[in-house]
Amino acid sequence: MRRIRFLEPMTAVIVSSRRNVAPFGLAGGADAAPGLQWVERADGSRETLTGTDRAELRPGDVFVIETPGGGGYGLA
Repeated sequence: MRRIRFLEPMTAVIVSSRRNVAPFGLAGGADAAPGLQWVERADGSRETLTGTDRAELRPGDVFVIETPGGGGYGLA
């Protein structure tokens, strides 16, 4: 997980994949978790973003990115 706190007003843009369809597993392994991203506003609210989105950020806002995991391999 990456957390980026903004100190000045700024526009943030994310263009990412594996947000709607998780990375797949191989040879019977389980799929991984898909990625997520959101903005934690300085006032405590949370704004969920899509994989291709933008947000206007203000001082104190935090942009959070959870990258997708890797799919499993083989049966357990």
